[in-house]
Amino acid sequence: MTASSFIAPPAPAAPELDRLLREANALCDARRFAEALALLEPLVGNEARPHDAALAAALNLAAICATGITDASRAQALWLRCLTAKPDFLPAYSGFATVCATFGRLGEAEMLYRRLLSLDPDNADARSHLAVVLQRLGRHAEAEVAFRALLARHPDHADTHFHLALLLQEQQRLPEAEAALRAAIAANARHAKAHNALGTLLRERGHIDEADAAYRDALRIEPHFPEALNNLALVLKISKRLEEAELACRLALAIRPGFVDALNNLGCVLNDLGRPAEAESAFRQALAIAPEHAEAQYNLGVVLHALGRLPEAEAAYRETVRRLPRRVEAYNNLACLLMAQKRYADALAAFDQALAVQPDFAQAHYNVASIHKEYGRLDEAEAGYRRALSIRPNYIDAEFRLATLLISMGRFEEGFARYECRYRMPGFVHRSTQRLLQCPAWQGESLAGKTLLLWQEDGLGDMLQFGRYARELKAQGARHIAFACVKALHRLMRGVEGVDAVLDHESAAAASAQFDAWVSPISVPHRLGTTLGTLPAPLAYAPEPEWIAHWAARLATLAPGPRIGIVWRGNPQHNNDAHRSLPSLAALAPLWSVPDLRFVSLQKGRGEDEARKAHDAPEALPLLHLGSDVRDLADSAAIAAQLDLVICVDTSVAHLAASVGTPCWVLLPQNDLDWRWLHEREDSPWYPGTMRLFRQRLDETWAAVIERVRAACAQRFAT
Repeated sequence: MTASSFIAPPAPAAPELDRLLREANALCDARRFAEALALLEPLVGNEARPHDAALAAALNLAAICATGITDASRAQALWLRCLTAKPDFLPAYSGFATVCATFGRLGEAEMLYRRLLSLDPDNADARSHLAVVLQRLGRHAEAEVAFRALLARHPDHADTHFHLALLLQEQQRLPEAEAALRAAIAANARHAKAHNALGTLLRERGHIDEADAAYRDALRIEPHFPEALNNLALVLKISKRLEEAELACRLALAIRPGFVDALNNLGCVLNDLGRPAEAESAFRQALAIAPEHAEAQYNLGVVLHALGRLPEAEAAYRETVRRLPRRVEAYNNLACLLMAQKRYADALAAFDQALAVQPDFAQAHYNVASIHKEYGRLDEAEAGYRRALSIRPNYIDAEFRLATLLISMGRFEEGFARYECRYRMPGFVHRSTQRLLQCPAWQGESLAGKTLLLWQEDGLGDMLQFGRYARELKAQGARHIAFACVKALHRLMRGVEGVDAVLDHESAAAASAQFDAWVSPISVPHRLGTTLGTLPAPLAYAPEPEWIAHWAARLATLAPGPRIGIVWRGNPQHNNDAHRSLPSLAALAPLWSVPDLRFVSLQKGRGEDEARKAHDAPEALPLLHLGSDVRDLADSAAIAAQLDLVICVDTSVAHLAASVGTPCWVLLPQNDLDWRWLHEREDSPWYPGTMRLFRQRLDETWAAVIERVRAACAQRFAT
């Protein structure tokens, strides 16, 4: 008995084959690939058949269906059968090559396109696709030659113009790329991808409105185009149209839920909208889908940093630079985070990495300079700020920091000149003054017979420190000087030499056109050319006798002994208050051990509750709390004038005490020390003979500073 052998079923008759192909094609057009493949399966089978040549169209269509259901190995087997049986069947080359290119098998794709072109030299689409494969292989010169050769024969081939544009854009030949994209659109006005790519090119060149229009053109042609929606969101974000940007991102995600770039972009928009928790969620969703998405990792770090979750932010930044070793912003942000934790050595290492990647990274030079300043390496700090400015001449933060550094080094002429940059800083109140006042700013010209408006833009202490310049301006010949300031200064400023009138800001602004000029008191040292050796004497303020008498009655309730005024906290809105203020009244407790001292609280605002509790429990601490009853700085001056010493942090009370001639000891923070106190010295040239400075040294606690103050008190008031 002989074994039976498999006999392939014969090919169906031509009419039946045509019917099956029509039905399968219709299913493919409806993207019902699995059904189409099931219809063709009995016809094509799983193995080569003797009549495969007659089934070439069916094999090719079955391969397309297999591709549609992502069965790449099945598709490849079908195309190989087709081409083995019928080597001149052109559609199979095209489909097979496209799949190879899609899956990154570029060498095979190139071979298939070249074989197709050997059979069909005039196939423009195949030549265009071959050039794209060459581009992806990095053979850019060959690709460009191929694109241009094709366009010489087919100048209206839109896809070729489009792909040539992408090649040129990749090489940063942007004007040529733009011309190619516009040629693609001219050849096919409904080429949505060309409109989208044109928008991206225009956005990168800074033409935001034109980019917006190009993306909208793409979406009019293809409304469900997620890339165009995401790109539109980018330009809306740049234009600060954040609600519209959020909507565009969400529409892109509705079309393609796992669109990682849209999730990342949505997170950035939500963060800009002040919704950091939602932004964090978007970035984490992006990373769940694409764990190696470095931009989402970086942006997650930015959000966590802003939320104060520093260990998590640090981890995110470090992961970013692991993935993107040349991402200078990530190094910079990591270093800034480390600076905030006072891990200066680690921060410098991160900045060094940023500068190794991009030596002209101005922000890193700026931040390195700031670290040098904290370490007291002033020459290095100055060089760093100047380097940042040489790279970016309009770097306003660097100019401001250089200005304050120079003033703190006693180099007043350049320092105060550069300090005028505050009028160009967007976040500073000074910028609005120039629009508010209806008279010109004084630039140092003659004041003889002129009226001048002194305008307060800065803090109470600044006005006390620089109020001394009123008499200097009067000496310059000013006929009338009015001082516009907050109410807390009014009574005191009426007694300042050189001040003829005191106004509130609203009435001064309304009457500003009546003045010849206006000037901020802090600008006067620059206008007059003040140097460290030509500082005018401080205010010599004498409180009114009735104010003295009023507060003398309150002070008389203290037992005999030296009266010490204390202030331990400043205005919490001050940018450096976290460093300059003491944590609580209890921090000054070592002073209570000095015999016979009587303490008077001048504390206003935050800290008053502590003072009241101490006042109400004299057995714990004999403290007379007057701060809550003080109406303004004139009251504070009347109290300070009757004290033997004032001990305070860096607040307006320091200037006030020195201005009434009372000795004042000021506790100065190590971090971000204010420019007015200069460096290293224990006295202040602004207040000679009345002020002593107790500086917090590098890595020193406030407890160590206060112990030095206690020892000084014990020595000064030893009986």
